[in-house]
Amino acid sequence: IKLKEYDDCDLVRYCSEKCQEDHLPQHESVCKERAAELRDEILFRQPESSHLGDCPICCLPLPLNHQNSVPYFCCGKIICIGCDYANTLVHEREARLQQTCPFCRHPTPLTLEGTNKNKMKRVEKNDPVAIREIGSKYYNNGDRERAFECFTKAAELGDASAHYFLSLFYRDGQGVEKDEKKGLYYLEEAAIAGLPEARYDLAMLEEKNERYDRSAKHF
Repeated sequence: IKLKEYDDCDLVRYCSEKCQEDHLPQHESVCKERAAELRDEILFRQPESSHLGDCPICCLPLPLNHQNSVPYFCCGKIICIGCDYANTLVHEREARLQQTCPFCRHPTPLTLEGTNKNKMKRVEKNDPVAIREIGSKYYNNGDRERAFECFTKAAELGDASAHYFLSLFYRDGQGVEKDEKKGLYYLEEAAIAGLPEARYDLAMLEEKNERYDRSAKHF
């Protein structure tokens, strides 16, 4: 018989759903404690890199300051400003009429309409960054519900910033019913993915709750 695992705890196994139902009350409290321990192991584990990853050209970590990197929606890559500048110099030296993407060499759109067209193509391919960008556009235009839908989809695809935005939605009740528990969950997911803002917010929250040891870990 292949024993079934309990969803949140690694201490027990069950032979059937009835077995789980019959025996769960005997160790439910222990399982909850173990589930919390396992969650903390994931939460406080140092990520290998930030949520942005590395520049696909020079393979160095992308800067946390978004002004020092450039998104290209032709291929969905984010390029560090150094590689983007080097690409500009190459075009100037070779006197090319139109600049191309430093990664895929697709011609860079000359208009906002062209950029938005590339962005929508990436959305159709389930690019989480592009979907989040569309969500931000809806948010800035006051459409909280459609923004929430986009952020939810981007978060499901692994976008750390989308997780963070969802935490704010649930915290403040924007376009969705206020839910502090869900807000905390998405905030933790953003921190686990390497988003510094989420980690800082968790540290401040733990400090507010006088759990200084956890706050120090986040800091």
